[in-house]
Amino acid sequence: MKNNNKIVVIGAVVLAVLLIVLGSVWAATRPATEDGSKKITVEVMHKDGSTKTFNCTTTEEYLAPVLVSEKIVEDNQGEYGLYILVADGERADYAEDGAYWSLLQNGEAAATGASEVVIHDGDSFSLVYTVA
Repeated sequence: MKNNNKIVVIGAVVLAVLLIVLGSVWAATRPATEDGSKKITVEVMHKDGSTKTFNCTTTEEYLAPVLVSEKIVEDNQGEYGLYILVADGERADYAEDGAYWSLLQNGEAAATGASEVVIHDGDSFSLVYTVA
């Protein structure tokens, strides 16, 4: 019985140390935010191939608040941040037809969702209607 308790305690300590190490690595390597005013563009590419470009000036550090305040997307905050269901009035619902809004930053797939994407002056973003 004592050996089982010892194993559980050792496992808990190892898990705690691992979480601390991973948290430290994440904090040290996450993208730095940028203070001050920034000009960005957001292009929405619709299902029919048409596009609309939004030119935004903001002091926000992350993309999601800009998308919502500029009314590019509907505010649909979820457990993990902004879930983009509607962009420029068009709905892409994965549950209905496998469609979703793909997020590109400077022409490349964003590594995180809009709530975690750090914006810098001159960045360009695309929301592309995509079907899986």
